[in-house]
Amino acid sequence: MQSPPRRAKRIPCAALAVMLLAAALAAGGTRSTFLPPQNPGSPQQLKSMTLEQLGNIQVVTYNKTPSRLLKTPAALYVITSEDILRSGATSIADALRLAPGVEVGRMDSDTWAVGIRGLQNNFSKSVLVLIDGRNVYTPLFAGVYWDVLDLPLEDIDRIEVIRGPGGTIWGPNAGNGVINIITRKASDTQGVSGSALAGTEDHTIDDLQFGSRISKQLTYRFFGRGFQRAHEYHTDRINEDAWHQERVGFRADYAAGRDEFMLKGQAYRGDSPRIVGTAPLDDKVSGGDINMRWERTMKSGAGFYVQAYFDRTLRTNPAFLGESRNTIDFDFLHHFSLSAHQQFSYGGGLRWSPYLTISALPSDGFVPAGGTDHVHTAFVQDEIRIADNFSLTVGTKVQHNNFSGFDLQPSARVLWSPSDRQSLWGGVTRAVTTPSDLEENFHLQGGGPQVFVQVLGNKHFKSEDVIGYEAGYRIQGSKRFYVDLSTFWNEYSRLQSFSAPAISTSDGSTFITITYENQIAGHTNGFEFAPTIAIEPWWRVNMSYSYVSSDFDAHGPTSDISSSGSVNTYQNSSPKHEVVLQSRVDLPCRFQFDQMYRYVSALPAQKVKAYQTADLRLARPLGRDLLLEVVGQNLFQDHHNEWGTGDPNQPPVGIYRAAYIKLSFHRDPKSH
Repeated sequence: MQSPPRRAKRIPCAALAVMLLAAALAAGGTRSTFLPPQNPGSPQQLKSMTLEQLGNIQVVTYNKTPSRLLKTPAALYVITSEDILRSGATSIADALRLAPGVEVGRMDSDTWAVGIRGLQNNFSKSVLVLIDGRNVYTPLFAGVYWDVLDLPLEDIDRIEVIRGPGGTIWGPNAGNGVINIITRKASDTQGVSGSALAGTEDHTIDDLQFGSRISKQLTYRFFGRGFQRAHEYHTDRINEDAWHQERVGFRADYAAGRDEFMLKGQAYRGDSPRIVGTAPLDDKVSGGDINMRWERTMKSGAGFYVQAYFDRTLRTNPAFLGESRNTIDFDFLHHFSLSAHQQFSYGGGLRWSPYLTISALPSDGFVPAGGTDHVHTAFVQDEIRIADNFSLTVGTKVQHNNFSGFDLQPSARVLWSPSDRQSLWGGVTRAVTTPSDLEENFHLQGGGPQVFVQVLGNKHFKSEDVIGYEAGYRIQGSKRFYVDLSTFWNEYSRLQSFSAPAISTSDGSTFITITYENQIAGHTNGFEFAPTIAIEPWWRVNMSYSYVSSDFDAHGPTSDISSSGSVNTYQNSSPKHEVVLQSRVDLPCRFQFDQMYRYVSALPAQKVKAYQTADLRLARPLGRDLLLEVVGQNLFQDHHNEWGTGDPNQPPVGIYRAAYIKLSFHRDPKSH
């Protein structure tokens, strides 16, 4: 008598699987991701959280100590592990599209232009990116190598994004915001897990990981990862941006009483091809890092942490320019209560970065070819609770670097909480972007035999400056919706530009010389609106709308010789409007059906038209240990442009429609 009901249950589930799979494949979809069995504190827990619980997430990026998101006086947004894994993203840069106010444009297969609230550029300047507290920016161009920021996305606990200047606590180069990528503790990744992905653009992404414990206090994990990705769409048929990379790493965590210790490291190698004009260049990349942290929690909420890391980066190219760099960084923070209403913090950081650049041509490169970059910082911050529902936070950071000397970066913020479910905040902060080796030591010469064009660094280049004015409102309206609204006005001065060409003669040759300058100033203003709605317990929608208006002018003659450094590029290289809609649906028979829609307005300076596109993801567990996912990306058109190439005379690269399928495995000894 039990057979008919069981059989009847199988038939609708099978029909649902066929219909959803057919719909996804018809749209061009294929991809996957695995959520391991639930462990305390694991990302799986976020999936079952109500929106009320999500509003109470403890974040650390605002002041480096845990605080409640709803009570944070900054434009801070949390991308949870569930958001990432159900978006179908296969890279950290693409996952950042989920945060309001973050502009992500894929330039080609292995290069992204990332900005926050304007000033988007191919170097990702003025955006400080951290992985578990490790600063990943390079002083070579004060930016980020996004192609080597890779790790298993399943190991990311959350990404905390601060939009706006992060001047007091973080630095250097948090002028427009901070992106803090926080990975899961080893205790949350126990057992054996692995995944294999096959697709049209991501040809393969393969992960294998093992986690275990030596004692109750000491846990660890090891992982290996590799991928191979195809080229994107090139109108000039120079399809040379296919790339691959391999990576191994580990993490160990030890917790005993008041103390927590973390030790993690990784090593990688691969290639990172790019095209300059019509010349394909194949960069070989390799490197690794070791990161150590000690945290202690003391009585009355006081505590401190000490963190140190070593980072090794090597990029070689026999036909162009290479870099070898070692970075040693030390960071310290101590916080304690001066009274029942006053929380005081102080700390500092030391960063040394010896480097050597290797140039294939004596006329191109850096002068001198090597040296040691350094940044030393110290800060103080005082949070004063004036009333039960009103607080004032003031502080300042003093920073010294080998390029421009000392910079002072003060900040003041207020927070008013009329109820436990809502908060209003405002702030004003000064932050700087320090000069880089590119702006001070660069030397490029072309032309001849009698006329030469030179682009030279400027030994007197100054720090770029921003003063940000912000305000925001958060409300936890009910168990079904959460709203985050923020607005801003950023005043910029001394932005990077280029001088007008200077003509000189020597030994019968004519030299046209252009140097780096600080001649551009202006402002950006706008707002971000990010509601999250639980329409039903099985259907959640995350939405965001971001608006940015830019107005810049030059205080001297400038030469537009690249994709940066002119009034036009500052004003017209960031989208004025961005819309993101992520819908997550839990269907019967344990199916997950997720959709993401994006609209990005035009970038006239990059010759990029407005575009809209969508991704689809269909997933279902197969038993207790397996998960199958099918994902389609960029489904509205065969290809679309997202950003320029870095050369205004070179056509943008199209980003293809893509599809992939992924099978993931996880076996936790506790669940068997």
